[in-house]
Amino acid sequence: MRNINSLLARVRRIPAKYLYAALLLLAVIVPIPLASEYPYYLSVLWTAGIYILLGLSLNIIVGYAGLFQLGHAAFFAVGAYTVGILNVYLGVPIFLGLPVAIAVAGGLGYVISRPILHLRGDYLAIVTIAFGEILRMLLVNNVGGITGGANGLFGIAQPRLFGFTFRSILSHYYLVLAFVLITIVAMRRLENSRLGRAWTYVREDETAAEAMGVDTVQVKAIAFLLGSAWAGLAGALYASRITVISPDLGRFLESIIIFCIVVLGGTGSIPGVFVGAAGMIILPEIFRAVKDWRDGFVGLAMVLMMIFRPMGLWPSRRIAMELGAAEDEVVKAAA
Repeated sequence: MRNINSLLARVRRIPAKYLYAALLLLAVIVPIPLASEYPYYLSVLWTAGIYILLGLSLNIIVGYAGLFQLGHAAFFAVGAYTVGILNVYLGVPIFLGLPVAIAVAGGLGYVISRPILHLRGDYLAIVTIAFGEILRMLLVNNVGGITGGANGLFGIAQPRLFGFTFRSILSHYYLVLAFVLITIVAMRRLENSRLGRAWTYVREDETAAEAMGVDTVQVKAIAFLLGSAWAGLAGALYASRITVISPDLGRFLESIIIFCIVVLGGTGSIPGVFVGAAGMIILPEIFRAVKDWRDGFVGLAMVLMMIFRPMGLWPSRRIAMELGAAEDEVVKAAA
């Protein structure tokens, strides 16, 4: 474990701009040969891109604002169903449905969060789990006769832009990659903005933040709004390629996977989301030959992470400093 920590520390000392440039170059070039020779692995990369979007969206709520959200997959499903219903029943093109899906998911996240933001920790997590299950059951029971019930919704059209139809897995991959890049830029600006600093104050000490004049309820509600909206975007992109969606998109297991991506990589860390997505999405596919043991290995990895590296594989520098200071205080108290 010490060698792993040393290796991660060396990688983290690489200037961020060089690291991001290298990753972007790989993300653009590697998929081209995969598209013809190994399309399945390109499909895995596309799936990882969707979960990176979901991880980044949950990172706003969990990593920046410090709120426990275990029903995040519900907003993923809301985005997928919004764009699907608009396209199937009204013939709205996918790209015109994207902003609507973002608005519906974000608005629902804001409305749902307002009555529960006085809750903290485990209590907030339990309520968000309950919301996710309620939404999934509404979809299963075909609310309004437009969700397709347990069979789901099918017949969603492929997205078109300026006469080009996104049919191939390569075109969908680059579409998701473009939104991932936009999301990274937006998250970096949010992190360093006044709102981002307010989220940090709330996460570290909500009482002190209130005393300093921060409207903690509004700040946390905005975190839910933005995180939910971005999850809705991921859902819309998912529906535009798969063209068939079902209530399973909002199941609790999906929320757990998204939460594990954030925790495994490091809460509050943008690079950590990529590491977490690689561990939760890509590695299980690489080791598909031992699929009967994959879930066990993932569980064991999470247990070991909580014991030996609770801050995650690639934590944000700020949170790593906070945890390091907390450990020092525990050691001093024990002495």
